[in-house]
Amino acid sequence: MNRELIIDSNSSEVSIALLEDKTLVELHKEQNNNQFSVGDIFLGKVRKIMPGLNAAFVDVGYERDAFLHYLDLGPQIKTYNNFVKLGLLGKSQHISFEKFRLEKDIEKTGKINQVLTSGQQILVQIAKEPISTKGPRISTEISFPGRYIVLLPFSNKISISQKIKSKEERSRLKRLILSIKPNNYGVIIRTVAEHKKVAELDADLRDLTSKWEKITKQLPHISAPRKVLSELGRTSTILRDNLNESFNSIHINDSVLYEEARNLLGTISPDKIDIVKRYKGRTPIFEYFGVEKQLRNSFGKTVTIKSGVYLIIEHTEALHVIDVNSGHRVNKDNSQEENALEVNIEAAIEIARQLRLRDMGGIIVVDFIDMNDAKNRRALHNRFKEEMAKDSAKHTVLPPSRFGLVQITRQRVRPQMTVPVLEQCPVCNGSGEIKSSVIVVDDIENNLNYLIQDQNEKNLTLAVHPFIAAYLTKGMKSIRYKWFLKYKRWVKIQANKDFHLLEYLFLNKNNEVIKS
Repeated sequence: MNRELIIDSNSSEVSIALLEDKTLVELHKEQNNNQFSVGDIFLGKVRKIMPGLNAAFVDVGYERDAFLHYLDLGPQIKTYNNFVKLGLLGKSQHISFEKFRLEKDIEKTGKINQVLTSGQQILVQIAKEPISTKGPRISTEISFPGRYIVLLPFSNKISISQKIKSKEERSRLKRLILSIKPNNYGVIIRTVAEHKKVAELDADLRDLTSKWEKITKQLPHISAPRKVLSELGRTSTILRDNLNESFNSIHINDSVLYEEARNLLGTISPDKIDIVKRYKGRTPIFEYFGVEKQLRNSFGKTVTIKSGVYLIIEHTEALHVIDVNSGHRVNKDNSQEENALEVNIEAAIEIARQLRLRDMGGIIVVDFIDMNDAKNRRALHNRFKEEMAKDSAKHTVLPPSRFGLVQITRQRVRPQMTVPVLEQCPVCNGSGEIKSSVIVVDDIENNLNYLIQDQNEKNLTLAVHPFIAAYLTKGMKSIRYKWFLKYKRWVKIQANKDFHLLEYLFLNKNNEVIKS
């Protein structure tokens, strides 16, 4: 598979498009002033304990308090609280973190007021960005994602990605991590660590432990609310998490991001550094690489697939609904059941792409075309799961119901991606309402009065829509004739079929526009 990253940077945001075989599959936008990104770590202050919700609201500097549920505290929250307390007092620097004694894990059925108190300062990590009217969702189970591993302070567990299937490789990686891992650090081994040497894993581990040590050194000198560590920007995060042999080019139109990407690749994959290319063309980068056109075709309520199949995508407060329509795609040689299966599979491929592209999260319900054969429903479900396997977000796809409905849950950590594809109507200016033709004629006469009485214009021509032109000139005693009697000037009416109904212009004798 040929994968490309196209990065468009401007003064307000960075837009990142991921193309697979020239097809747009993911779009990310990062605001340059976004202070609450997933992965950022803050020192926050507990504002309110809510026993009924078994949760707390924490001030991290956002306009709305962040939400912290008991289940997001992590099993070692007592140890965590003790260490942060000592750190704020400046005492943790005299204690080796690797020798810090871990408390007993808290019970999963416990109460939050047993471990947190109002006014307490705690280190938290953004787990979900602010969405709509909700503040950030946070966790005290802090993790540091690297290229090959994810580091978890206050743990000693080693987990391995399920995508690494070989038992020998899983055993080898576990032995390597055990040989280099400091005490009191847990590790999750990522898929890209497969077949990597111990030196590469050790370098990644050292980089991540240094981040935690940097945080602990800051604690005596800060007070809540305060950001203590920023996650990498979206560009660097995507490169770190997704870069593999299938990437063949990265095009960037910004010199700073270009250097940042080259430096990152020089660290994590030196042999790939030459795939980063600086775009200097005059044509906007998204337009040059065909991203802009795909954006216009892929967003909006109706999404049309090349074969004629189309999707209707609706967003409600509670869930997203996708309706599959066959359009004019019918194979006369196939039965109705076979046509339905072909349309549904084609739609499933596009729906999987749409979920990634729009970053739709929560509950999604897809209304596929009904199929009576259970074998065809299984075939659709299997193909849908194959397409969804390309999605890095956590998700679940249920089999089609007897009504042809497929229910999907997909992890949401950021606001849904939206791209405006509709332009404002030039007639109503987006209001959905227009002036009546009678009022338009009054507007025309008011302008006519001004041009003749105040500006003393002669030889006026009024260009209008043909319908309005007919309205002004019909009959022996037309409106234009009444203007002649009133102003003693004859106004030439010019019908222009390219005008919208309420558009008009006044022209002088030199055919110059003097009023519109």
